Amino acid sequence: MRDDTPVLDRPRLLVDFNAMVDPDRVLLSREDTKLDSAGNIVELHEGLRVYVYTPDVDDDGTPTNLIATGIVELDRANDWSARVKWCCRIDRWHA
Repeated sequence: MRDDTPVLDRPRLLVDFNAMVDPDRVLLSREDTKLDSAGNIVELHEGLRVYVYTPDVDDDGTPTNLIATGIVELDRANDWSARVKWCCRIDRWHA
């Protein structure tokens, strides 16, 4: 089986951009650590700059990645996202 998933430009944290809490905030982790795409353990804390991605496919069905950069924030919400401890505040989307 051939893997057509594009190679990432750097180690990134996997997120689900379908789980956006706000237009610029995505759920990140229930735990204080998260594995990046290279297998490194990343210790999460407020203010940490992170690089995130979600695998996707374009309109032609070609695998691609949605990628962004943001800052880790403690999730203080009392809504459906309260089950998650850490979020990422997106400050830049990448093409």
